[in-house]
Amino acid sequence: MGTLADHIEAYIKQMLRENQGRAIELSRAQLADVFACVPSQINYVLATRFSLERGYIVESRRGGGGYIRIGRVQVEDVRQDTIELLNQIGQRLSERQMNNVLARLIDHHVLNARQAGIIRGIVQQECANIGEGKDVLRASLVRAMLLLILEQGV
Repeated sequence: MGTLADHIEAYIKQMLRENQGRAIELSRAQLADVFACVPSQINYVLATRFSLERGYIVESRRGGGGYIRIGRVQVEDVRQDTIELLNQIGQRLSERQMNNVLARLIDHHVLNARQAGIIRGIVQQECANIGEGKDVLRASLVRAMLLLILEQGV
């Protein structure tokens, strides 16, 4: 069925699709009313599911006339965007950052959900038995697999 966060994410993504890629404006309080939750749950979804790493720009203003504006980062060249994403990985990559990178690549149709799951599984298996340096190993593995995908032709 999915968690409340999954439902909120799906709702916002549907609104973005209906708005044909243009930014949307939402009220945090109204969105919380729609899902019968507290506004902090909306903040959690925005912070974890609509980050720049995932390809979104979120602008927020709190207060009586407050709003949330959400837009997609416009990508004209998917291959170039993937290369830039690779360069942003750096020497360390947390599991959360890895999931954000994979989600962005799924959204841009560089990977499908199955491929992302395979990458996630390989990385988790390789990192499971080491104590120190998981973030370093994770960055190296994800970078290597994405380079392989790029070589195959995005």
